[in-house]
Amino acid sequence: MDVTRVVWRKSSYTGPNGGDCVELASVPDMVAVRDSKDPHGPKLLVTRRAFAALLSDIKG
Repeated sequence: MDVTRVVWRKSSYTGPNGGDCVELASVPDMVAVRDSKDPHGPKLLVTRRAFAALLSDIKG
């Protein structure tokens, strides 16, 4: 899937100086994830269901 033209969002926990965080983008039926320090590096695509499960585990 081509994610070169998607709109990436940084975490709300990112400070004014950037730092270690991930960026997310919504793509059809998926969530794209990338490292904010390496925007041209690899991207991870996961289903919305898998991403919701990951967030639930992190919060739990």
